[in-house]
Amino acid sequence: MPDCVMADAPAQVQALRAEMRARGLDAFVLPRYDAHQGEYVAPHDARLQYVTEFSGSAGMAIVTQNEIAMFVDGRYSVQVREECQGDEFSFHHLFEEPPETWLAKTAATWWRVGFDAMHLPPRWYDRFVEALAPSKAVMVAQDTNPVDFIWDDQPAAPVAQIEAMPLQFAGHSTQDKVADLTAFMAREKAHFHVETQPDNIAWCLNVRGGDVPFLPVPQSFMVVSDVGHVTWFVAPEKLPADLATTLPENISVVPPTSFLRYISQTVRAGQRVLVDPEFSPVAVCLALEKVGAQIDRRTSHITDLKATKNLTELEGMRACHIQDGVAVTEFSAWLLETVPARAASGDPLRESEAEAQVQAFRAASGSYLGESFNTISAAGGNAAMCHYATTETRDAVILPDAPYLLDSGGQYETGTTDITRSFAFEQRPAGYDQAYTAVFKAFYALATLKFPRGTQGHHIDAICRRPLWDLGLDYDHGTGHGVGHRLSVHEHPQRIGKPVSEVDLVPGMVMSIEPGHYVAGLYGIRIENLFEIVEEHNGFFGFRNMTWAPIMTEMLDFDALTSAEISWLDSYHQEMEAKLGPFLSERALAWSRKNATKGLDKT
Repeated sequence: MPDCVMADAPAQVQALRAEMRARGLDAFVLPRYDAHQGEYVAPHDARLQYVTEFSGSAGMAIVTQNEIAMFVDGRYSVQVREECQGDEFSFHHLFEEPPETWLAKTAATWWRVGFDAMHLPPRWYDRFVEALAPSKAVMVAQDTNPVDFIWDDQPAAPVAQIEAMPLQFAGHSTQDKVADLTAFMAREKAHFHVETQPDNIAWCLNVRGGDVPFLPVPQSFMVVSDVGHVTWFVAPEKLPADLATTLPENISVVPPTSFLRYISQTVRAGQRVLVDPEFSPVAVCLALEKVGAQIDRRTSHITDLKATKNLTELEGMRACHIQDGVAVTEFSAWLLETVPARAASGDPLRESEAEAQVQAFRAASGSYLGESFNTISAAGGNAAMCHYATTETRDAVILPDAPYLLDSGGQYETGTTDITRSFAFEQRPAGYDQAYTAVFKAFYALATLKFPRGTQGHHIDAICRRPLWDLGLDYDHGTGHGVGHRLSVHEHPQRIGKPVSEVDLVPGMVMSIEPGHYVAGLYGIRIENLFEIVEEHNGFFGFRNMTWAPIMTEMLDFDALTSAEISWLDSYHQEMEAKLGPFLSERALAWSRKNATKGLDKT
């Protein structure tokens, strides 16, 4: 093991390396994940950010005694370099140079690579083990996380109160959902289903919580037996008395500290257990291997059930999008009036003020519960960072001579929203209008697509990108993601993007369509609506719009649009006014009408 330590490394990195040496580790794998492998983590579990200061929602670090290798996807390629300062950092694309490939090249013979088995999913673990085999380096599970040993002021684990999701909003009872799961288990001859995704558990048990930002669920684990008994591993202090006493009789509440011990003591050799290889800790598989169980690795059936919304859930999603559309339309009118006025007064609007204002408009609805993700309020070049976020030290002014992008969403009593709009004021950079027009054409191409049964996300991704590709442009993020029902704004398993997604797109799924274009240091453009997948009269499927808010027309080159594209845009704004008009202020309604007719006046 190397004795050299980079003296200029941050104090927390030096402390982690000292703890690694004490444990006999040559490297430590530090993912963004907590024990639930989700996108959002509680402050207690923000270990990657504590060690490296990287605040993005996806990524991984591998820490050795003289390097910290950071792995992020295209959304964070700029942000990671801004936040992770120092010579000890190296930067790598999460998919083009994945962590296991880098580690295989770096690891010396017999290296001991530490990891927390509760924070690494089985597929990641398998990839590391396979990559390290030629060097005879080994993965060494840690009973305790070394970061917790050096984090003196680590926040306490969350204990937010759990609340029931009323049947009038959920549509189906817990008993019905468990019955669907156990029927699937019977067909697959499975004895147990292990569930560690909090949004799956919340959906199945018809509860919601507040343990992590943006995702209204309680952190917990769950094991379901083939006879329908549910063991729910959740901190008892999270359960209010009225909910604890009204849970169905087939649900037992057990502290989460006994989760792995329960598996080891309950599952017998030869029994088949369903485990999701992408979204569960490998600790579950290691425990099952010890007792000789048969591990059936597959996407959680609850994930599949949850993705296809029932009629009540869809009605709720449509309703909350009316409220959200009113808020975004009010914000748009306010923004386009406020930015020039504030700039002229010598007190320009700041990104954080715009972010607060859109939240205030949402809060006026009465059923708004909070953000569905960290709002991206980005002026000028900040919008080129796909997941930019304002902070106390990073809060740019919004000026009339630079574009602005707002990507935001809300959690409402009846659903979840996510919308992106791009704005421009008095001046626009060269090439902006051409790129904005191409982004709209890309959005239109997918929004109006009709596709056959059996279509998967990667089959149709290029249809969206084609208008951008024709200009030599592209974007380094997905084209669309699933959205939950008052759950995760990035819901699995449905996806639209370049990577293969072996998930059929089916009616009832709710998805985003969000093409974009980004020029570092200058601007970012994205147009995003949510859609539900519906079946057409001829048996083909299509996208039905859910999001209603003005699409800016000032930056469109109408000469580059087809008559069909212009007609769609006109129809969209007409239907939007019919839905939102009765709830809009006079100012917002007047601006919305002006925006809707501006482009038509040019044709």
